[in-house]
Amino acid sequence: MLIAALLSGCGITVPSDPDGTLNAVTGGELRVGTSPDGDLVELSGDEPRGPVVDLVDGFAAHLDAETTWTVASEETLVRMLEQGDLDLIAGALTPDTPWIDKAGVTRGYPGIDGAGDRELVMLVPLGENAFLSALESYLDRKVGSP
Repeated sequence: MLIAALLSGCGITVPSDPDGTLNAVTGGELRVGTSPDGDLVELSGDEPRGPVVDLVDGFAAHLDAETTWTVASEETLVRMLEQGDLDLIAGALTPDTPWIDKAGVTRGYPGIDGAGDRELVMLVPLGENAFLSALESYLDRKVGSP
């Protein structure tokens, strides 16, 4: 508590986004990558649909942002996230994701429609903790805290 108080006097915000993802997305564009997976994410024409897509679109609306979707393989999406071309990866990712050293990972969320008994996670750029915190707060309200 003392550290947070001292840091707030220095103009430092905890958690923070070194690259400003939350500020850039709020009122702007949320760039999201996904890969099709059963009922979770289905392709309908050029746009994905399904329970994960609905959750992300709801988060974007919460931030007054427009969602732009990219559909590709997980490897391609993670590379795009690392290069700053995506803000979020959502789909059938689980806590066992091999991308943990390349991206920030949300807590696992059980009970998302279409996931069966799997917990799902979403990926954000490394270090973008304010954005990650906002996403987890939204997911906690919509699908329940794990």
